[in-house]
Amino acid sequence: MDIKEKFGQRIRLVRKEKGLSQEELAEKSGLNRPYISAIEQGKRNVSLEVMEKLAVALETEINLLLL
Repeated sequence: MDIKEKFGQRIRLVRKEKGLSQEELAEKSGLNRPYISAIEQGKRNVSLEVMEKLAVALETEINLLLL
């Protein structure tokens, strides 16, 4: 499993813990739902800016998304 897949799994886990759908996370982060889906599937190599948007939307710190 590569880092993109690990990051995607972590995003999915935190999103579900927060009780958010992909659509809700997309709205909160300013990203689109297919992009969120691709991140969770480990298909996208996200930038630091996208990581920050996801962390803010998930009300967490970036470093906690990298565990």
